[in-house]
Amino acid sequence: MQEKIIITCALTGAGPLSANPAQPITPAQIARSGLEAADAGAAILHVHVRDAQTGQFSGDLALYEDAVGLIREQNKDVILNLTTGLGSGFYPADPLLPMSAGPGTHIWTPEKRVEHVLKLKPEICTLDLVTAQVFGGIVISTEQVLTRMAEMVRAAGVRPEIELFDSGDAVLAKHLIKNGVLDGPGMYSFVMGLNFTMPADTETMTYMRNLLPAGAQFQGFGIGRNQLPMAVQSLLLGGHVRVGMEDNAFISKGVFAKSNAEQVIKARRLVEGLGAGIVSPHEARAILGLRGSSTPAPSGQ
Repeated sequence: MQEKIIITCALTGAGPLSANPAQPITPAQIARSGLEAADAGAAILHVHVRDAQTGQFSGDLALYEDAVGLIREQNKDVILNLTTGLGSGFYPADPLLPMSAGPGTHIWTPEKRVEHVLKLKPEICTLDLVTAQVFGGIVISTEQVLTRMAEMVRAAGVRPEIELFDSGDAVLAKHLIKNGVLDGPGMYSFVMGLNFTMPADTETMTYMRNLLPAGAQFQGFGIGRNQLPMAVQSLLLGGHVRVGMEDNAFISKGVFAKSNAEQVIKARRLVEGLGAGIVSPHEARAILGLRGSSTPAPSGQ
């Protein structure tokens, strides 16, 4: 277990909108929720945006500009991590003959997928190394698309957080590092318990941690009821912690979270109760080796 833990708060996500009325939708709601989470102890805010009318995920640059601008107006210290996961979803017109795209498909160019990152230049953006069945469709991530996205975000001075959904994704990550597409050892998120991806359990998280390059930083997080158990498991295995309403609409069984900040506070109490401390954004930059920071600290593996 590391003595200093980074808490990331994932504010709203791109999955189906939950029934929790407190889940932020508009840029103003997302920004306000993020600022509250930062005040509660989150060093990193992971940002998606949603269409204000439908609540569905969106890749609209103007929405990102609004949400990021509102956060930066009031808190220039918190680290921003923008998603690039959209633009990879395939929903076949005929599920028994998946040759052509049906309604709901969103396959975008690499340039479109990172447009908001190149414009807004957060310190971190995600890079999802996943091809899997998720939310009734298929997420497709080819090596060629990932390579182009990685080249563009590197040129913009943005560090990718490498999101792994299964063990083969870790193999692909090391392949991309070997070929110079990604800088090693890297920072990683294990997305656990989502549809037909890696299960959320101790054995799997331990296995995934052991697949990483030496010195890598990671966080393992669980979807739904697995959120807090996997947060603690990540802490105990030498990783960091992620919570937020992207992953779980509840604060306890059957009780909706009132805010992202409430989840951060609960995670913070668990971390501190186990004898670790949470870090400020400044300290998180040093641990992760972000722009203008010191060399990354070694992992707790």
